[in-house]
Amino acid sequence: MYFFFDYKPYVAIIGDIKSSKKIENRNNVQEKLKKILEKINMKYEHDISAKFMITLGDEFQGLLCNGEKVLTIVEEIQRKMYPIEIRFGIGIGAITTEINSEMSIGADGPGYYKARNAIEILKKNERKNKIHISDIRIEIDKDENSIAEMLNTIFSLLAVVKNKWTKRQREIIMDMVKYKDGQEKSAERLEITQSSVQRGLTNGNYYAYKEAMKTISNVLMEIRNNNV
Repeated sequence: MYFFFDYKPYVAIIGDIKSSKKIENRNNVQEKLKKILEKINMKYEHDISAKFMITLGDEFQGLLCNGEKVLTIVEEIQRKMYPIEIRFGIGIGAITTEINSEMSIGADGPGYYKARNAIEILKKNERKNKIHISDIRIEIDKDENSIAEMLNTIFSLLAVVKNKWTKRQREIIMDMVKYKDGQEKSAERLEITQSSVQRGLTNGNYYAYKEAMKTISNVLMEIRNNNV
């Protein structure tokens, strides 16, 4: 058991589009993001306490009642918005205000403070290192066991793996992540040979990527409101 909370934990997610001012057709990008978030809200309604919505032109947020679908949601948004890049701050903590299930704006508390802090740390790291080390960061209120530090180290290693993907490797790996039905089906959809799929997965370190994401998901699945 990784967590013991002395509060009712929520998972706040803040997404921030990278270099948004440099994007052409920003209105089209925002409209695409809006539609994606609407589908996320319907698909994962049982995990969402306050619906995902755009809060600023280049930023959006949502609130989850557990950690089970955190990475699934983040990965789905990233995949559907690609090649637009998004950084994600994930905050685990209490919410001290009343929660409006129809909109995440207005909710406040340590969960959101931690998510905002995670975003700011990602931005700071990007400026300091001149490269995008990681696009996901987790901060946990009262994290006495330094679980967040372990998870963020894994996210940094995953970013190194993803940044080395070729266009074809990304297509193959994202297809496998989305459909999860094997190499032959993936080859049919992408109109390539099964051996090409296998080669793309191997060269893209897909299996290491998959195991690392599974490890993080297994940790986050322990986060539930009934822990108190």
